[in-house]
Amino acid sequence: MLLAIDIGNTQTAAGLFTGSELVAHWRYATDTRKTGDEVAVLLDSLLRLDGYSRKDLSGVAIASVVPRLTGEYATMAAAKLGLEALVIGPGVKTGMPVLTSDPRQVGPDLIVDAVAAFEIHGGPCIAVDFGTATTFSAVSRAGEYLGHAIAPGIEISLDALANRAARLMKVEPADPGTVIGKNTVQAIQAGTVYGFAGQVDSIVTRMRAELGGQAVAVATGGLAALIFGHASTLDHLDPLLTLRGLEIIYRRNYP
Repeated sequence: MLLAIDIGNTQTAAGLFTGSELVAHWRYATDTRKTGDEVAVLLDSLLRLDGYSRKDLSGVAIASVVPRLTGEYATMAAAKLGLEALVIGPGVKTGMPVLTSDPRQVGPDLIVDAVAAFEIHGGPCIAVDFGTATTFSAVSRAGEYLGHAIAPGIEISLDALANRAARLMKVEPADPGTVIGKNTVQAIQAGTVYGFAGQVDSIVTRMRAELGGQAVAVATGGLAALIFGHASTLDHLDPLLTLRGLEIIYRRNYP
């Protein structure tokens, strides 16, 4: 069984695959202070929670945007699981040419999202990931990674608003059910949900025009479900797209 791990700045998602089937998945807060030993204890607990154990694992694939944790997880896999982790980065076979000015600067999560979106839906396609940042990854009809757009994420924007506006507070990102808020909390939520939906529709529409076709847009990430129903340009919701991409890339490196 493959253990796929997507380490984001705010949250980490982990999933367990039997072949290409995702049989269990978990999401937990990313903590840069964690050591490899602590990560091993956490993952061991999550596996046992769903009736699995470390002995069931035959491979580990990691996409990480947190360099310190990348090493901790890879070291943990070798020391505690006896497995050499496939860490997505330069030199890993993804099956997708990267046509940016410097492919080494493209985040591994963006590549993994793009690979999964193209494999599942074909091209052209756009993977929209709602994480710490909101990212839009464009893939050509031929399966080439063309580039991306990056915007501040929903929670970062809410934090900035609360920190910089003396009379506004931090609120939970949620659908208020109305654009016209009746109180401050509703007003902030309305601006957040419908504002981000408008941002998504604008960027996806412009990307589709540059791609020269009706590109399929796939939403993923921890807050994707919050925006999906309000953005008319989003075609599919798949919160676990990155984990699926890790499984696809692992299979391409270890057929």
